[in-house]
Amino acid sequence: MRRSLAGVALAVTSMVALSFLIPLAALVMSLVKEQGVSAAQQRGAAMAPVLALTTDPDALREAAAGLDAADHLIVHLPGAGALGRSKAPGALLERARRGRESISQEVPGGWVCLQPVVLPGDEVAVIENFVPEAELTRGVAQSWAVMCFLAVGLIAGSVLVADRLGAKVVRSSKRLAQASRALGLGDLDARVEPMGPRELRDAGVAFNAMAERMNELLAVERELVADLSHRLRTPLTALHLASERMAGTPESARVEAAVCELETELQAIIAAARTPLAVGPMGQGLLGTERAPGGGAAAAGGGGPGSEVAEVVRRRTAFWAVLAEQQDRSCYLDVTQEPTAVGLPDDDVAAVVDALIGNVFRHTPEGTAFAVGVRRTAQAVELVVEDGGPGIPEPDRALSRGSSTGSTGLGLDIARRAATATGGTVGVTRGPLGGARIAVTFALAAPPPSGHRTRLARRRRR
Repeated sequence: MRRSLAGVALAVTSMVALSFLIPLAALVMSLVKEQGVSAAQQRGAAMAPVLALTTDPDALREAAAGLDAADHLIVHLPGAGALGRSKAPGALLERARRGRESISQEVPGGWVCLQPVVLPGDEVAVIENFVPEAELTRGVAQSWAVMCFLAVGLIAGSVLVADRLGAKVVRSSKRLAQASRALGLGDLDARVEPMGPRELRDAGVAFNAMAERMNELLAVERELVADLSHRLRTPLTALHLASERMAGTPESARVEAAVCELETELQAIIAAARTPLAVGPMGQGLLGTERAPGGGAAAAGGGGPGSEVAEVVRRRTAFWAVLAEQQDRSCYLDVTQEPTAVGLPDDDVAAVVDALIGNVFRHTPEGTAFAVGVRRTAQAVELVVEDGGPGIPEPDRALSRGSSTGSTGLGLDIARRAATATGGTVGVTRGPLGGARIAVTFALAAPPPSGHRTRLARRRRR
């Protein structure tokens, strides 16, 4: 932008300077020429009274030398020739003598002025005054140089002023762009100091107001989520009482363990909702709000920077296999033995697995078989969950949150955001079992440096 403003200032100022400089240069040259010709005519007019008094050649030479020391003033006497070296053509002299008219005309090497003088006896003498070319252009080059210097200074000054103004605008624009980028990356404290032109200052004030309003809305939303989660404590208490009444039955221990895990997960959701928003790899602070009962976060292990997809899938499938056995569902698991490290925490991967398997239990009747598989390619890890249910009639619409009929759409949206965070994709097709086939592709995480691998191997050996 600075270059654009400087270029515009350069172009405009150059055109304005040239529009004045060219006519002014021509005017200066014309004035200098007119001054030289006028001076020659004045010298000729001063010589005319001398001719009226005497025609003595010596007296005329002395008078001409007094008027013009350069010997350019010459007198042409009738019958005596020129008193000096003439520069005027003969035809021009004859024309001035016979026509008795003053002639001023350009000749090779300069300008000549002829002035006839009528002598006694009706004879005509001609006074010739020659102006060399150097006198006609004396001082023109210096005047042009001064004008060019002033024009260059004017152009340089305008470009400098435009560059300073552009730098101010660019600086304020860059700061606004940096603050917007930081806010987009999750820095909710990003603010900008309003500066620059009035429009950019207004934009900076509006940006700060927007950021403040976002913080207020997020705080309200976090409190709302915490309040809604807190309401689930009442049915959890009822479940605790019901499990106590079931004491002594084979199912009581399993129900009590599930209720405890659900209560732990609910407590984690409330704590996370009331803490400042932390943007993780998937861009959300509460990823696990759609997990199935069973404490996905706790069961999946810690929330480290990376995860082995195969290990997480084994653990979460083992949890869902118990419920599948109760509903007479066949569960098939096919997990690769190769490393499947991705750039997501364990709890994020567990949330994806729970969301996809949970959809099978929600949207297919009891007794419907499902399969879970993990495969590795050269650049990615593919998680596949398929079932023998009716399938998904509108796959593209199902990937949008809240757009599916009878469903919130959160499960597939969680899978889509997790895949996008690693540079992967989500595909919905019909699988070999006859129902829906959800394939989530995660890009493989970059391998650690060789030195890190060596230290890790040493630790394992020790």
